[in-house]
Amino acid sequence: MLPLAFSVSELAQQVVFGLAMGGVYASLALALVLIYRTTRVVNFAQGEMAMFTTFIAWTLTENHGFGFWAAFFVTIGIAFLLGVGVERIVIRPFGHASHLTIILVTIALFVVFNGAAQWIWSPESRAFLGPFSAQPFDVGGIAIARQDLGVIAVTLISVTILWAFFRFTKLGLAMRAAAIGPDQSRLLGVRVPWMYALGWGFAAVLGAVSGMMVAPIVFLSPAMMQAVLIYAFAAAVLGGIESPVGAVVGGLLLGVGTTLLGAYAGVTPELELPIAFVVLVLVLLFRPAGLFGRVIVRRV
Repeated sequence: MLPLAFSVSELAQQVVFGLAMGGVYASLALALVLIYRTTRVVNFAQGEMAMFTTFIAWTLTENHGFGFWAAFFVTIGIAFLLGVGVERIVIRPFGHASHLTIILVTIALFVVFNGAAQWIWSPESRAFLGPFSAQPFDVGGIAIARQDLGVIAVTLISVTILWAFFRFTKLGLAMRAAAIGPDQSRLLGVRVPWMYALGWGFAAVLGAVSGMMVAPIVFLSPAMMQAVLIYAFAAAVLGGIESPVGAVVGGLLLGVGTTLLGAYAGVTPELELPIAFVVLVLVLLFRPAGLFGRVIVRRV
């Protein structure tokens, strides 16, 4: 039986939880957009790279005595180096290959990272303790989980730092120029191949943040990011696959939308993923450029 009424407090709790999950989707969606803007393909291994680095963070906390935040920043550094290394060693040799070939390479990376995680850490699920308490925090008489607020805060801080980097630094400007006009950027002295590598590095960092934020909500396992990747892909397409702002907005909308459907429309968790697929298909059918994307018209 569907609820006929709900309190403002319950609605606020659901919205905050939806924003927390949407922030996770937004981080990974933004990572997908960063790579798509440079390679014109979707990195299907983005979620598995995030999962792999999250296991590294878990190892640092469980086996080497690191606190969460120490492990968080060390893992971010490792993720950046991993992303740069993958681009230089694996993706770069296929730079002149077709988009389909590069897509197949990312699918192969998906298998490699998933298999490596199962080989190193085993396929079993385990708890990953985050830095935020699950105890509620009273905000104007509304009980909201501290963990949800913490995930939202970390996600927004990460996205804001990345936005400021691209907006206000010379290196960020060079990376934007390389993505928009690589040939023109080369003429101006920009080392375009290294800009691509840095883009993969920053994408891996966003993926690691996404993994470390979602792992305390779900159990840490080699398969934990596979559903998140689908939500992130749907969010990126919803917002516009070439729009960083659209990726963030799309992730937040998808997170809040699926949460509210589950709470008030009787949609079970098993049906939330098909709903993301429906959103993906509808956007591709009726607005392929997404909410914030622009349709490019070429004169022939």
